[in-house]
Amino acid sequence: MTEAGVSTEQFLPQIQSCEARAQTAIVVACNGEVIGIVAVADTLKSDAEAAVRQLRSQGITPIMITGDNRRTAEAVAAQIGIDEVFAEVLPQEKAERVKALQANGRRVAFVGDGINDAPALVQADLGIAMGTGTDIAIEAGNIVLVKGSPLKVIEALKLSRLTFKTIKQNLFWAFVYNIAAIPLAAFGLLNPMIAAGAMAISSVSVVGNSLRIRRHKLT
Repeated sequence: MTEAGVSTEQFLPQIQSCEARAQTAIVVACNGEVIGIVAVADTLKSDAEAAVRQLRSQGITPIMITGDNRRTAEAVAAQIGIDEVFAEVLPQEKAERVKALQANGRRVAFVGDGINDAPALVQADLGIAMGTGTDIAIEAGNIVLVKGSPLKVIEALKLSRLTFKTIKQNLFWAFVYNIAAIPLAAFGLLNPMIAAGAMAISSVSVVGNSLRIRRHKLT
């Protein structure tokens, strides 16, 4: 509007009021005069606040990086409990913001669904793409969530930790089994038939331990 020579000063209170309600104000002008203001807003996911709260409980600091204007971004962040906000960030700057956080010693998981999120998803230590987003974002993510629910991020992190814990358990018992059985077999103290049966039992126990993951409740 400034470039077109249209003055919006008298409408600043209305614009600021929209932004304070997490709405983006669009000024409409005709013949050099403002004739109206259109307010648009993204609807917050119903479980967004719960997801942020659970991230905090796990010692994870939620940060918002957005291209929206600062007042709107801060209003949205306040609604869901995010304290740290990077607003008015250009698409190519999102990856730079992630890189800056990493330079400060932080491990960064980035959640995004848009085309302009792809570079940041690649730059992050863990890129989580929403399956309801663009194909480019899905291709760039390390993890793709089928549903667009923020709580699915919590489930993905819990499942990752549980899977890694199970892998370590399986490796531990496999090493214990081999450390105990190999010397016995080397000195001829272990019957080959018993050794073969024990190996099969070991494999079954590892698979059984892994299948326990299915019984865990992630939510």
